[in-house]
Amino acid sequence: MSDQPARVLVVEDEAAIADTLLYALRSEGYAASHCALGREALERLRGEGADVVVLDVGLPDLGGFEVCRQLRTFSQVPVIFLTARNDEFDRVLGLELGADDYVTKPFSPREMVARVRARLRRVAGTVPTAAVGGWRQCGPFAIDEEGRRIRYQDALLDITRYEYALLAALLQRPGAILSRSQLMERGWDHTSDSTDRTVDTHVKTLRAKLRAAGAQADPIRTHRGVGYALEL
Repeated sequence: MSDQPARVLVVEDEAAIADTLLYALRSEGYAASHCALGREALERLRGEGADVVVLDVGLPDLGGFEVCRQLRTFSQVPVIFLTARNDEFDRVLGLELGADDYVTKPFSPREMVARVRARLRRVAGTVPTAAVGGWRQCGPFAIDEEGRRIRYQDALLDITRYEYALLAALLQRPGAILSRSQLMERGWDHTSDSTDRTVDTHVKTLRAKLRAAGAQADPIRTHRGVGYALEL
């Protein structure tokens, strides 16, 4: 991150909620701005960009899900959905469209600031660095995409084709929650023959192999009813 304050765009049509968020974010030193419409948010993000987007699902013109879908065609900026709905289907849909987090109303402004801070920290701390021999470092992991190999610390993991695909998908977006269907789409040739239980089974074996490689804490976090995230 640069010395400039991180830019947070709040996309929310309820003025009271927007004002509360802007005050909380600015009090913590963030350069927070606001727009109330989805189309306006997309235009601003194309032109100016942002470091984090707090995006309401129920916007009056374009819904938040559609805004996120269009945003992902040109930007990977972290997106935190804000919504009055707590339905599991909506959470999974939002994450599959590329959101990084999901907060339901009513919410604590302090919690939202903490989630924004966490997203910024993960982005700043997980920028991949090139290494000799085709290896790319990501926290304690190193991945050789051409050779389809992954190391944890100094240990080369003895993993199967599907375990590699699953872990590689998580390494592409550290900290982001990926649903089981997202992981299957990235790792399985034919998802119709697989089930959510298949992903769970591979996660279980990966965790065992990471423990054997010296992991003191489990880096693969379960988000019940939603999916998995890799915490570095």
